[in-house]
Amino acid sequence: MAAENAAEQGQTAGEYIIHHLTYFQSHKPSGVVDFTVFNFDSLFFSILLGVIGCWLLWLGARKATSGAPGRFQAAVEILVEMVDNQAKGLVHNATSRKFVAPLGLTIFVWIMLLNAMDLFPVDLFPALWGKVVGATGEDPHHAYLRVVPTADLSVCMGLSVSILLICFYYNVKIKGAGGWAHELVTAPFGTSKNPIVAIVLGICNFAMQMVEFVAKTVSHGMRLFGNMYAGELIFLLIALMGGAWTASATGVGLAIGHIIAGTAWAIFHILIITIQAFVFMMLALVYIGQAHDHH
Repeated sequence: MAAENAAEQGQTAGEYIIHHLTYFQSHKPSGVVDFTVFNFDSLFFSILLGVIGCWLLWLGARKATSGAPGRFQAAVEILVEMVDNQAKGLVHNATSRKFVAPLGLTIFVWIMLLNAMDLFPVDLFPALWGKVVGATGEDPHHAYLRVVPTADLSVCMGLSVSILLICFYYNVKIKGAGGWAHELVTAPFGTSKNPIVAIVLGICNFAMQMVEFVAKTVSHGMRLFGNMYAGELIFLLIALMGGAWTASATGVGLAIGHIIAGTAWAIFHILIITIQAFVFMMLALVYIGQAHDHH
């Protein structure tokens, strides 16, 4: 399918990849950072999969019985117990865990579903979207669609910034506004009775705290984005391998390599999808747990 689409559109391999990496946007960004741009495809699939994830969790709770659980209920119970145990080990405030544990479960399920979109054939949804756009009289060759929201840096950074805001909330709730403000200027280097030294240490402490918040937030989002973006690129390269064989009708090795590489990477990618969802959830719990600790 990749080669057929590329051939019909007269695309080179590079143009094919660029086409698949272009978002369905409100307008082209004016720079590297442009907060007026909306990636409609990322928003659509994120919201849709978020609704599906909530529906699956609601269905698991609705069908829960006290007797022998079915396979679906057992899977949900294992997942809930796993997240709850992690939350207990990282967030030691029982009241906070009533919100944090369900939050961790929601994060894991949601990101798992977002990542799993990478397992669909790379041309499936873009080809369907091209037909829809073509039916409206527009040029289907300029119909762009990306279906893996976690391969969108804005989505990943949005998720990590949300965790940062939750950490700010718990810092204020647990320590009080004054207590957190005091911590910002006294940790990690402490303070001094000498007013000049205390001011110098306060500036250094506050700068280090800001660096820590920024570093944690950026690395939190970039880790998820980098792994999923790389996975998407590899799927595109594997698709081009099969496309090269389809276009030339020669080179059986390309066809065999396409099947073997595609199967092997898809199986391995299932592990990546799960690990990345788990790592993002765990870091969220770690950061929220740190917001409860006094320095």
